[in-house]
Amino acid sequence: MTSTPPIPPPASRPAPDRVATAGTALARAIQRITASALGPYQSAVIRIGFAATYLFFLVRELPHRHELYGPDSPWHWDLARQLTAGNDAFSVLLWSDSALWFEVVYALTVLSAAGLLLGWRTRATSVLFMVGVLSVQNRSVFMGDGGDNVIHLMAIYLVLTRCAQVWSLDARRAARDTERTALGLPPRRDVTGPVLWAVLGPVLLGATLMDGLGGTWWLPVLLWILWLSAAAWWAANRFAPYGQQRALLDVLANLAHNATLLVIMVEVCLIYATAGWYKIQGSRWQDGTALYYPLKLDYFAPWPALSDVLASSGLMVMVLTYATVIVQVAFPFTLFNRRLKNVLLVIMIGEHAGIALLLGLPFFSMAMIAADAVFLPTVFLVWLGGRAALGRQRLLGWLPRRSGPPEAGGPQEVPTARSAPEERGGTGEAPPHGTGGGHTLVG
Repeated sequence: MTSTPPIPPPASRPAPDRVATAGTALARAIQRITASALGPYQSAVIRIGFAATYLFFLVRELPHRHELYGPDSPWHWDLARQLTAGNDAFSVLLWSDSALWFEVVYALTVLSAAGLLLGWRTRATSVLFMVGVLSVQNRSVFMGDGGDNVIHLMAIYLVLTRCAQVWSLDARRAARDTERTALGLPPRRDVTGPVLWAVLGPVLLGATLMDGLGGTWWLPVLLWILWLSAAAWWAANRFAPYGQQRALLDVLANLAHNATLLVIMVEVCLIYATAGWYKIQGSRWQDGTALYYPLKLDYFAPWPALSDVLASSGLMVMVLTYATVIVQVAFPFTLFNRRLKNVLLVIMIGEHAGIALLLGLPFFSMAMIAADAVFLPTVFLVWLGGRAALGRQRLLGWLPRRSGPPEAGGPQEVPTARSAPEERGGTGEAPPHGTGGGHTLVG
């Protein structure tokens, strides 16, 4: 009779393979950042927010555009040329001092901001928006405030993101083509996208040959990479929409998007951290009276009666002064605590709304709120989009319903695990990619 070998005690059992576990986790992480563009709703809000901010600014300053950035500006064209020659800045407004050229550039900047806001041909309009923002701001660098610096940076970052996955005309158009494919119909042939990039090609070539892209090396490289990538997308969508080349481009686009989204989050944290720590060193912030002084300046008092009421309460001034410093310093340390992060987000958005109302800085506040949106929870954004879609349906309910495939890319749509190919021959954004589960910094 054979005896059964004794069962080893729990302490002597072989430990799980930690290397295999770590490898599995790493593989999942790589799969996540290469197979999907994370934060589709957050990136869409950033796109809409910054495009709307700059569009409203340009429209508001339309009567004063010549004095601010045009031929009648106190910062004359020759002075701007001398400054950019020293700091290697870029501005197409410095290609010519003609009033007609200024009007063309200003109009194209307005149109690109509107196109980016709607998500129309987002890859091309984001490039035009970046060129317009850099050109207008670098023409008269003393006309802005802190919000202009944020818009300046975000305009560059947006060209590297897939910010039209939802809430855009590109996503709607791509979803309609997917619906046609499911019905056995060929997708619509795209002409506008290739023509738009074909027109931009000779302009970029001429600017490069005439040394009109500023003195930095990164801007010409970035613009040529974007143009060549658009050509590669067109070729892949036209000749191999389901091939390996198309899949490789998709992976590269996802990597660029996710890396840029991380840079945007770090940028926002740096803005608040540096602002908070600089405030701590100021004596007026230390004694709780810093908020009192801007409230008493006529330049920052669009509503003098309201400013006087707030400034008359020493307790309220002290509380708001200390709360501003505490929130700005603490925010980067709360990112991994979802509830605390969301509470501070609400406080910071309220703070910027107060700055817009009390100090008369609406565009600075809009820019900062749009930047804060990168940390908003996905569930909240989906809910907010659903409310907006419901309101739109009720507002337009009296119109006859149009027959056709259901709209996609709208606020009520949640990203799916797998995206359909982009429209063939086009350069529009792909529909949403999977976002996976679990809590992240942007969700």
